[in-house]
Amino acid sequence: MSAGMEASAPVLSITDATKLFGAVVALDGVTLDVWAGEVLALLGDNGAGKSTLVKCISGVHRLDRGVVSIDGLPVQITSPTQARDHGIETVYQDLALFDNLDPTANFFAGREIARPTWLPQGLRWLDQSRMRTQARDLLDRLQVRLPDFDADVALMSGGQRQAVAVARAVAFSSKLVILDEPTAALGLRESAKVLDLVRRLRADGVAVILISHSMDHVMAVADRAVVLRRGRKIGEAPATPAHESQLVSWIVGAQSGAPI
Repeated sequence: MSAGMEASAPVLSITDATKLFGAVVALDGVTLDVWAGEVLALLGDNGAGKSTLVKCISGVHRLDRGVVSIDGLPVQITSPTQARDHGIETVYQDLALFDNLDPTANFFAGREIARPTWLPQGLRWLDQSRMRTQARDLLDRLQVRLPDFDADVALMSGGQRQAVAVARAVAFSSKLVILDEPTAALGLRESAKVLDLVRRLRADGVAVILISHSMDHVMAVADRAVVLRRGRKIGEAPATPAHESQLVSWIVGAQSGAPI
């Protein structure tokens, strides 16, 4: 952790996060912090609790016990809308893109810019030019290149679709972007482009939670890794080659762990 991180509160703090589904304990007292400009890898085998934790952070599920804090202040997140209001955006594996729409329409779906603002909502018309300019500016800032900016996303490659989904999240996230397996089913070249995009998010000061089963990708972009197993946090370590074998041991249950 850098001196800059120590000087301020974490973007996101989770304390004693517990979630039950009937008799099943999906999360059992998980505690973690994420800092601005940090990529935190969330690791664990299937059923470890990663997706449940992410869905609690993003407002899909409500914690049964625990505290969520944003910039050091406790908050209640009971819906995805509230999570977005706190600057948290999530990109799930299915991307949730509208295949029959172009990138601009996907960016602003449900958040369209309309004018003139002095007219009642139902009498305004969409400001297509402004939305298109903002979408292109963001993609340029993130160095995302699309062969045809006006094409429907259904016609784009997997990496291009992933880039559009991540850029959409960044467009409306001021604090934290959660990426659920962003390189799944992508080839080497497209995975590399997505990882470059993650690095640019970090360089822009955006906090990132990265869920991935690829240790190569974790080692390439993450600063720190937290390992969950059967709903519990069992280890935390820097995401460096020197700690990779330790992280793998925690993931497969060969060892119980503690922060390093």
